[in-house]
Amino acid sequence: MHRRHFLKLSSASLMSMALWPKAFSEKRFPDTILGIQLYSVRDDMQKNPSATLEKLAQIGYRYVEHANYVHRKFYGYSAKEFKQLLQQLGLSMPSGHVVLKPSDWDEQAKDFTDEWKYTLEDAATVGQQFLISPWMDESLRKNYDGLLHFLDIMNRCGQLAKQYGLQFGYHNHDFEFNTTLNGQRMYDIILHHTDPQWVAQQIDIGNMYGAGGRAQQILKEYPGRFLLMHVKDEIPVAKGGEMGEKYESCILGKGIIPVHQIVEEGRTIGGTRYFIVEQESYQGQPPLDCVAADFDVMKNWGY
Repeated sequence: MHRRHFLKLSSASLMSMALWPKAFSEKRFPDTILGIQLYSVRDDMQKNPSATLEKLAQIGYRYVEHANYVHRKFYGYSAKEFKQLLQQLGLSMPSGHVVLKPSDWDEQAKDFTDEWKYTLEDAATVGQQFLISPWMDESLRKNYDGLLHFLDIMNRCGQLAKQYGLQFGYHNHDFEFNTTLNGQRMYDIILHHTDPQWVAQQIDIGNMYGAGGRAQQILKEYPGRFLLMHVKDEIPVAKGGEMGEKYESCILGKGIIPVHQIVEEGRTIGGTRYFIVEQESYQGQPPLDCVAADFDVMKNWGY
């Protein structure tokens, strides 16, 4: 290599390090992935996806998780275009959220609809490893047999996803912890009737709090079941909290949830390898400032 070319490359590398200094922090747990759920910066992503992703990269994030897939577009980009944009910024997207609806299964044909198959195809094209359904239709929360039938469909979805090089997953909210069917907590029914081989669980440690769910207890009840985690802290509010409860999310370590302990137990007990930061409320601060503070907390904890 000519000396001039070497110096040019070295200068470019130093410039990149200056732009993204936090990305080079030492990790105590190198087998873990630290990411950001893009719903945390949803307004910014709506206004300017490219600029927002660049700011997340400058903060130090290397992995993102989408929460916007409409008409085969990720934030207005095709799967190939969005993957290219991520790569240009040094980012990748191992997981993303798309709701699996009862209508995505054709009961007569005993097969998934073409629309759902396109969803899997696009997830594979954009580079995802996990396609996660973050919701359960309200109709499925009222009938025990109907829920079991849908959980069987979720298992089948996991088998189909494997053909696309993906793993299907489910993400909890609050209703799984305050809804009972046949005398059983809904979340227990879901965990008992989804095969870990086909349906990965992404535990959201904040969503469950207002409904009485406690992540540390769940991790101990179902060790090794939670490959992915939404890392979230909560503070009490008088009214108008997330999910209709009297709590809203805040910067990690500023709330009432023992987040650090839960993250550690997720890693050691829950089988968690993908830690995805999510903050939905900001207490008057800019969302990007909040997720930057969240990043620093997670890095200080070794992630």
